Amino acid sequence: MNKLKQIKKEAENEAYLYFHENIRPLPKTKEGNWDFKTGEFINNDVDAFRHTYVSGVFTQKFSEAAANILGQLKELEGDLKRNQPPEQKNMDLWNNQVGRKYGSISSTKSELAKLIQNALTKGELIISIDQEKDSRSYQDSDYSSLIDSNKPIIVVEENETGRNEWFLDLTKGTLLSRDQFV
Repeated sequence: MNKLKQIKKEAENEAYLYFHENIRPLPKTKEGNWDFKTGEFINNDVDAFRHTYVSGVFTQKFSEAAANILGQLKELEGDLKRNQPPEQKNMDLWNNQVGRKYGSISSTKSELAKLIQNALTKGELIISIDQEKDSRSYQDSDYSSLIDSNKPIIVVEENETGRNEWFLDLTKGTLLSRDQFV
């Protein structure tokens, strides 16, 4: 599994565990895994918390600009592969933005999770795709001022020996293979 996917998967599991232990129990299978077939993990408070947390972790690990681009790319994938409804994309991008905000002011994942729980309690997250329940709309921010001109490219994947394989160009928002980068 590449480095970026590993960080994302780890953060998702941490988000679900925190939610389960601190907000409300989540359904599990007989084997003790999260039961995603129940519908309890999509377009609701759990989904909002997960998006916010993962975006916050990416912000802590990389930068606000990188987390924004990674979130945008994930939503583009949803558009292309699943024909994602615009309300779902709006909810996800909104919550990603909140995650970047809290990721930039927290120093640990534990602190980040507590800040997000508080944001959820205060109604700062969008927890429904129903526009009649929540009509807030995500507005894209310009993160170009947050890009470090000395480090406009970050490594997002290494191979098993630690060799850098994939890179994210923050100025262009593109992924580059090792060959493309070189």
